[in-house]
Amino acid sequence: MMYLYAIGFAAAVVLAIVLTPVVKRVAFWVGAVDAPNHRKVHTRIMPRLGGLAIFLAFIGAFFAVAPAFAELNEEVVTGLLIGGAIVVLVGALDDRYQLSPKWKLLGQIIAASVVVYCGVQIDLVNLPFGDSTVDMGWLSIPLTIFWIVGVTNAINLIDGLDGLAAGVSAIATATIMVMALIMGNITVVILSALLLGSIVGFLFYNFHPAKIFMGDSGALFLGFSLATLSILGFKQATLVSFIVPIVMLGVPLSDTFFAIVRRIVNKTPISVADKSHLHHCLLQLGFSHRKTVLVIYGIALVFGASAVLLSQATLWVTITLIAVLLLVLQLGAEAIGIVGQTRRPVLNLLDRFRSKTGERSVSK
Repeated sequence: MMYLYAIGFAAAVVLAIVLTPVVKRVAFWVGAVDAPNHRKVHTRIMPRLGGLAIFLAFIGAFFAVAPAFAELNEEVVTGLLIGGAIVVLVGALDDRYQLSPKWKLLGQIIAASVVVYCGVQIDLVNLPFGDSTVDMGWLSIPLTIFWIVGVTNAINLIDGLDGLAAGVSAIATATIMVMALIMGNITVVILSALLLGSIVGFLFYNFHPAKIFMGDSGALFLGFSLATLSILGFKQATLVSFIVPIVMLGVPLSDTFFAIVRRIVNKTPISVADKSHLHHCLLQLGFSHRKTVLVIYGIALVFGASAVLLSQATLWVTITLIAVLLLVLQLGAEAIGIVGQTRRPVLNLLDRFRSKTGERSVSK
């Protein structure tokens, strides 16, 4: 079975490598390009629409290897393929015509609704204390749609540097694949392998210095795919199934969370873009473009490894690991000023504690 996963992965890599230059020419031909401005890092006109290459590589590899798998979950496959096609179409239109946020949101909701219609829902959540399981009932539908739309937009928000969103998505996809292997979920393993291969092949052209951007067609498709596949995390027989998918996607979700907090604190509309995301803060600290991306890859790897560990951990290990992750996340956010240079409650508290400790030592 493992060799079939490897063949699917390799097929997706090759297809992405072959298709991306073709899509690049199409992007220039139809005018799906990204011009530099005050918010963007690049300094020349770049082709967008790279997500189309990722999607076509994924689809092509799937139909090439799917006949070898007799136990694929048709609901997951149908929801991912049809919903994915919808978000890629919406993203491609945005890459060319700059759609308004409400039309993009509508497209995402329709795609998420397709997933729900196909039966892929967050219907059960295992609680961390005791062996009880909560049946979400009618709440499973809005919760699933909210999760898919939220993750989709979170990936879109971190798409600000060459290779950043693609690399972080690749790490999250690999995490999902490892967890699916542990759980024996063949459908999710093969879909994750194909998605990972498509991303890796695209990264040959997208890592700094990029020759093409994934655009909204890519960011929306990757976010949608990760959200859909990660729903498996809510269905596993562990004590912390409700937290594993969140940790798995820790980089985009935490960046989105801090962006919302930052805009609330600064009393600016949540929909207004700024240059204070994680990658912007690291660049302002003096990191190069490539080092910034690699640092964030490292953070994503930590979250991914933590998610795998949480899926197998005992209750007290889980509580300890989550507490450590939250503390490190808060300290890191304050250190780089992701909410604001003066918003440092925990670091200020530590400074006061050190000062008082120092005063006592001197007095003695």
